[in-house]
Amino acid sequence: MTDTPISIIIVGAGFAGLTAAIECYRKGITNLLLLEKSPSLSPLGDIISFGQNSSRIFNKWGNLRHNLDPIIHKAEQVHFHDSSGRYVTTQSFKEEHLTWGPRINGHRGEIHSLVYNYALSLGINIKLGTVITKYFEAPDHAGVETASGEILTADLVLAAEGVRSKARTLILGREDKPLPSGYAVFRSWFPTPPELFSNPLTTHLVSQGDTHHAWIGTDVHFLAASIKSGKEISWVCTHTDTSDIAESWQFPGSLPSVLSVVQNWDPTVLALVNATPEDRLFDYKLVFRHPLPTFISPEARTILIGDAAHPFLPTSIQGASQAMEDGVVLAVCLDNIKGDRSRLKEAVRVWERIRYDRVHRIQATGVSTREQWHKADWEGIWKDPESLHLKREGWILDFDSEADAEGAYERVKGELISEGRL
Repeated sequence: MTDTPISIIIVGAGFAGLTAAIECYRKGITNLLLLEKSPSLSPLGDIISFGQNSSRIFNKWGNLRHNLDPIIHKAEQVHFHDSSGRYVTTQSFKEEHLTWGPRINGHRGEIHSLVYNYALSLGINIKLGTVITKYFEAPDHAGVETASGEILTADLVLAAEGVRSKARTLILGREDKPLPSGYAVFRSWFPTPPELFSNPLTTHLVSQGDTHHAWIGTDVHFLAASIKSGKEISWVCTHTDTSDIAESWQFPGSLPSVLSVVQNWDPTVLALVNATPEDRLFDYKLVFRHPLPTFISPEARTILIGDAAHPFLPTSIQGASQAMEDGVVLAVCLDNIKGDRSRLKEAVRVWERIRYDRVHRIQATGVSTREQWHKADWEGIWKDPESLHLKREGWILDFDSEADAEGAYERVKGELISEGRL
C-alpha cells in the first residue's frame, strides 16, 4: 500500500462508516477522519445479520473473523410455525453454507465493538462526541460544521449517519423527512432466564444449542433465536403500526403492547414474551424513504452511504451487508484513480453507477419477503409448505463486491464517458 494525498471525512461510525474507513485504509488511503456523534460506543442492541456477500468482507480483516466465532449464531436451519403454533416447515441453510460460505448473525453491539476496535487498531482517527450540524461543498473540497462551531474540510465527505443524515438535504436540494412505513418491530435480547429452561413450553428454544424459530400470522411475524448454546436469546416481532415518527423512531417497549399484538398466539410465544425483561425491550418504528435519484452531491464531493442512502426493511436481511458493500466498492473506485484528485469525480460517479441498481433491487426484497409472510395464503402454504421459506438468491449472496468492482470499473467509466457524464 502507498499513501495517497486524498483526504476523507466520514460521518458515522456504524457498519457503513467503519467499513469505508477500513477498506480505504486497506487501499492505502490513510488520511481519514471518522466522526461519530455518540460520546461512547457501548455494546448495546439486538440481533443483526450479515449474508455471505458481507461475511467474506470480515474474512479480510486480520483475526476479526476468528474473533467473531464465539459470539455468532450457529443454527443452520429455521423452523416455521403458524401463529397457533402448528409446525409448518423447516428451512435448512446447510447447502448454501457449503457453496457460498457462512452467514454471520449475532448481537449488533458485540459485532460492532469488534469492528470498531479493529479500526482503532489500524490507527484510523475516530473522534467521538462530534455532532454534525451542516454539510457544505465547493468545487475543490467538501466539509462539515460541528455543533461546537468547528469547520472541517476534506477532498471527500462520506455521510454514513443513518436515515436522518443532514447530508440528504445537500444531495437533494431540499429537506427530506422520513415517513412511517406502516410497520414497527418490537425487539429484545437478554440473558436466558432459568424459567425458559424449566418451562416445558420454551425449553426446546434454549436447551438444544443455538436454535431459530419463526411464527407467521396475519400482518405479524415473530422470530426467536437462542445463541451461545442457549445462554442468551433474542426475538423480534414485526407488526402493523401507524405511530407518528416526526421526532423519534425508537422507544422503550412495553410487554402489554407486545401481548396485544400476539394475543391468542402459540403459548410458547406468549411465555417467551412474558419472560422478557421490560428494560431490554424496544419498539422500533420502521422508517420509509423513497429511493433517491442520486447518492452524490452536485460537485460529487459528498456521498451518502449505508442507511443514509438506502434504508432497508429488516425482512431484506441485507441492510448491514449493503452498507458494507458501499464502503468496499468506494475503496476500489478510489484505488483506481491512484490519489489523483483531478479524477475524484470520476471515481465517485463510477461508484454510484456500480452500486445504484444493485442496492435498489435488493432493497425491494424487504417488501416482497414481508408480504410473503404477512399476506400468506395458508391454503396454498399447507399444500406447498416450502413457499414460506426465505428467498435465498445467489445474485445477492454469492457475490464478491470487491472483485466485481475491480472488474467493472473501466467498463462503467466508459459508459459514463459515452453518456457525457464524465
